[in-house]
Amino acid sequence: MSEFLSQRVEDIELKKTTGFNDLINQMYNSGGFTAKKVGVAVNVLERMINVKECVKFLSFPACIIATGTRGVIRDLVKKKLFDVVITTCGTLDHDIARTKKDYYHGDFKTDDANLHKKGINRLGNIFIPNESYGIVLEEIVQSVLGKLWEGEKKKWAVSDLIWEFGRKLGSEDSIIYWAQKNEIPIFVPGITDGAFGSQLWMFYQDHKDFEIDVFSDEQLLSDIIFTAKKTGALMIGGGISKHHTIWWNQFRDGLDYVVYITTAQEYDGSLSGAKVNEAVSWGKVKEDAKHITVEGDATVILPLLYGALLNRI
Repeated sequence: MSEFLSQRVEDIELKKTTGFNDLINQMYNSGGFTAKKVGVAVNVLERMINVKECVKFLSFPACIIATGTRGVIRDLVKKKLFDVVITTCGTLDHDIARTKKDYYHGDFKTDDANLHKKGINRLGNIFIPNESYGIVLEEIVQSVLGKLWEGEKKKWAVSDLIWEFGRKLGSEDSIIYWAQKNEIPIFVPGITDGAFGSQLWMFYQDHKDFEIDVFSDEQLLSDIIFTAKKTGALMIGGGISKHHTIWWNQFRDGLDYVVYITTAQEYDGSLSGAKVNEAVSWGKVKEDAKHITVEGDATVILPLLYGALLNRI
């Protein structure tokens, strides 16, 4: 019986001087419910980051880049805490657009028909005017592509193209700026599923030699995977970003460290709702991997994880 009663539940006691790391430790010692999972997640991430031979993957969807959580993602890349980024096309949309224009606080309960009449797009409780999204993206993307077209290179891997945009933008507020500066590849397997991808297609209409080489990206991922001694991942949300991360890692018998943050449920069999242990059955995560699934909103959980990590690493 003693093996079940090895650690007692402790009350959380907060003070004005309580820091991130102390808070996370207390959440872990509190024993329940998501609070302890957040504590475990920090422990897994700390261990993963401190293993030098571990190639670290960061995957996330575009929606959080429309929020202030973009700053956390940017800092994770800026501080080189991760080696590979896998995300969606919308991440490029929001990251590029926000280097030039502002997004605004909104409300989930706003009249969407009225917003449409006023040329305002709603992403959750974020308001994005047309001039802050489609219009500015067209100006930036077409301008950069036009300059790149003047060179000899006509065939681009997506990861290389993203670095070029980060270099041309030159904005330290940008995730892709720090990715190119720190030589961290960003893979977007669904590159045409967003405004950035649509602008690539628009450019192609008048430049038929322009070509996106998705196989070069997959080859680079292959090279990274098969030369890695260990791999780990912080996966935020599901969909194609999560799947591409665990899919490639199955070819090296699975990830060694995993933290997964999700709001989805597993009852419908979705990948987004699937907890990390389901990936163990596919060989996408090792049987003895250190892993945890944390249920909750990444805009709350991710800053907590990052704040605690800053005190540990």
